[in-house]
Amino acid sequence: MTTYISLLRAVNVGGTGKLPMAALKAMCADAGFTKIETYIASGNVVFDAELSASEVKAALETRLQAYAGKPVGVIVRTSREMAAVLKSNPFPRSAPNRTVAIFLDDPPPANALGAARGRMDEELCLGEREIYVAYGGGMGISKLKIPAAAKGTARNLNTIKKLVEIATEIEGC
Repeated sequence: MTTYISLLRAVNVGGTGKLPMAALKAMCADAGFTKIETYIASGNVVFDAELSASEVKAALETRLQAYAGKPVGVIVRTSREMAAVLKSNPFPRSAPNRTVAIFLDDPPPANALGAARGRMDEELCLGEREIYVAYGGGMGISKLKIPAAAKGTARNLNTIKKLVEIATEIEGC
């Protein structure tokens, strides 16, 4: 049994992609996942499954498309992978609520940072399958566009830390 953390893209953000977390939990249970916990209403779910990460992704995407009538992106990480993302934060002195990891399915292209536009005071760094961004002045005023992140989904370090804590609790059960 593996503990996974799944992050849904563009769910309950800015009035788009409405998905009650109870419905997400029900989809996970229908897929055979156990020990299911959601965190805040932006599409974060932690659970145990006997499937591979790619099978988990496919199971969720199928159910989400049936629910929403359109594709919903799903990023999947094991609890260990998510803990490594937190530990690998290249901006430890930046405020955790202003520092994000943009999660991708695959490693970011080598030119991902060079292709970024609208950069002001943000700091950027590539991870294994993430792009880290520290928003100095805050995300609300940022004009930063990272083309390589278009199919990814971002979570701030506070959220990542909480998801790792939930996963640790599930693994301890």
